Amino acid sequence: MSDDELTWQRLGSRYEDAGLMLFEKRIDTLRNPRNGQTFDRLVLESVDWVNVVALDTHGRSLMIRQFRFGVGYNTLETPGGMVDPGEDSKTAAARELLEETGYRSDNWQYLGAVEPNPAFHNHLCHHWLATDVELTKPQDLGAGEAIKLEFMSQEQVRDAAMCGELKHALALSALARVFPIWPMPFIQSEPEDG
Repeated sequence: MSDDELTWQRLGSRYEDAGLMLFEKRIDTLRNPRNGQTFDRLVLESVDWVNVVALDTHGRSLMIRQFRFGVGYNTLETPGGMVDPGEDSKTAAARELLEETGYRSDNWQYLGAVEPNPAFHNHLCHHWLATDVELTKPQDLGAGEAIKLEFMSQEQVRDAAMCGELKHALALSALARVFPIWPMPFIQSEPEDG
């Protein structure tokens, strides 16, 4: 089967008001190329996102801890956020780093982008590396943010990933482009039901 034979034909789209803060809800009507049946599929439209691996002069990664509503607990992750209208991803990465942490850098390297969940998201998450970060001002957090900062060595990042403390997929994706985070194959025991 060729790639063209896998492509679903979009027959129409409609938007529904779902009251979502970060996404627009779109329903696409599509035809399955294999059997000709039509299906409605959800697409959550969003602007692109950014994640920043921010390293100090000692090579430690600036990590953040914050409460995440979806999982209902504090997560360990890299700084990041949304690309504002009119921004490119580098500008957004620098802005998010400064707002969330108070740190800035003159040394930036693009690490590529990932699809957060192509099953129903339409956007990308761009990964950036900022080196020699320096504290230049206090955090400038939005009303809905509470963020704690923590510098972690490469070994501490790896240990946090290995024990399951660090499991934010986009943060892991960005960090894995900078550090050898886990051995191959990565094996972790399944959490016990509690």
